[in-house]
Amino acid sequence: MVNRDINFSLWLDFIERDYLKNEFGKLLDAGIVNGATSNPAIFASAITTSGAYKEQLASLEGKSSKEKYEALAIEDIKTAAQMLRPLYKKGNDGYISIEVDPFLCNDTQGTIEEGRRLFHAIGEPNVMVKVPATQAGYEAMTTLMADGISVNATLVFSPKQATQCFKAMTKGISEGVKYGACRVEGVISVFVSRFDRLLDAELEQSGIDPWKTGIYNAAKIYNMIEGNNISNIRALFASTGVKGDNLPANYYIKGLMAAHSVNTAPLATIEAHIKTDDSAEALPIDDAVLNGYFMNLEDNGFNMEEIYKQLLDEGLLAFEESFKEMLDQIK
Repeated sequence: MVNRDINFSLWLDFIERDYLKNEFGKLLDAGIVNGATSNPAIFASAITTSGAYKEQLASLEGKSSKEKYEALAIEDIKTAAQMLRPLYKKGNDGYISIEVDPFLCNDTQGTIEEGRRLFHAIGEPNVMVKVPATQAGYEAMTTLMADGISVNATLVFSPKQATQCFKAMTKGISEGVKYGACRVEGVISVFVSRFDRLLDAELEQSGIDPWKTGIYNAAKIYNMIEGNNISNIRALFASTGVKGDNLPANYYIKGLMAAHSVNTAPLATIEAHIKTDDSAEALPIDDAVLNGYFMNLEDNGFNMEEIYKQLLDEGLLAFEESFKEMLDQIK
């Protein structure tokens, strides 16, 4: 659950129209979550598997696939934002994220234009625009935040990416203050479980304990962000669902419980977490411990720079494929 005593936030990583109308409010009223996130894969699943979109899709006959998608997504994000507004007004997060077209990941101006367009089309202040952490994305983050648009930097795997996001965000916030921009916040979404799914079999063969790399990498980035002490930029831990039965379902929530942070998780993970008493702070982890762990990986032949690149490339491709598949299905 949300823990305001340490400023720990829990966001739902799921959007679907019927769920928003019938169940989402219960999570908010119970103080279980105080925000939500979406991404191209989540929307692709919702739009192509739920009957809740059929009527609106029929009314969009003659529009392009992307126009149809945006109409559906904007309505859902607007609904969620309005439900979250009371929390936002209290300063208790209340954000919902929408991602720009993943095919714009290397197009700075295209990302800026789409981010602005989506934000203004939704028309709610508590919307975060998700921007992939690429070179083009860093520049877009600065411009959007200078405009007073909160940003969720996504697909962050490496400390270098996180540092670039942080610099871009602080620059944008600073420029926004000069021009009178209102409340603007940034989260740096560090993907976690994908490290373990990629590496654990090889780690065990090398005699290294599995299930640590994702959390330790996220902990390293968390220390960097917190060390800079900027109140309106936080680490957000993403990709926190567990695959298989080797770990407790809330492993990546419990292991990353930290002050001044956000964890965004699938519904099943959140439901598992609230059945436990796992609320003790797990971070920070001392930098010496973290550095020693990654030095050991390097000594055993694991090239972290190559791993970071592989995971980013795979993440970008997966979002593009999900987005294209969805557009093909709603033509």
